[in-house]
Amino acid sequence: MQKILLLATRNQGKIDEIKAILAPLEFKLISAQEIIQDLTVPETGQTYAENARLKALAYFNETGYVSLADDSGLEVDALGGAPGIYSARFSPKANADDADRRAYLLSQLAGKPDPWHAHFHCTAVLTLPGGEYIETHGRCEGIIIPQERGSGGFGYDPIFYVPAFQATMAELPAEVKNKISHRAKAISAMKARIKKLMTT
Repeated sequence: MQKILLLATRNQGKIDEIKAILAPLEFKLISAQEIIQDLTVPETGQTYAENARLKALAYFNETGYVSLADDSGLEVDALGGAPGIYSARFSPKANADDADRRAYLLSQLAGKPDPWHAHFHCTAVLTLPGGEYIETHGRCEGIIIPQERGSGGFGYDPIFYVPAFQATMAELPAEVKNKISHRAKAISAMKARIKKLMTT
């Protein structure tokens, strides 16, 4: 019987990226919204690792499926590492979307000396049978720019410039982003373990 890996997220951008990073798939990969609609996991941790573990273990305990979760964020040097683990909740605007969060971030950087060095961080957690888990990390360096560029990606991608590629994350082809991004690095670090777990 084909084994199942559950992605413990409802963020479609993350789902698409993780599916691409793990391809080709030798197992069935399903996302949270495909199997359970009423599970909400408050991100009450003080670190990326704590939040990723909360999500992965909650979905594992609820469904019994091996679950993969990640927590990620943007850390800007000029803001003392903010927004960090609060990246998805950074804007004070009610029901803020990605554009609102980008606009608020740029408003906080106004007047601060540039270049605005930053990095994306990702911690990924994979649950294992017996309640154990493995944890991996990824990081991608870049610079925040004041004008949005590109239509790909999501979140802060349009204002996160990657000097090595002379493009923002939103301008990079998906196949490139899914090799060099923080999430790609974190999940690639456990890719062999996932495939072994799912095929033995």
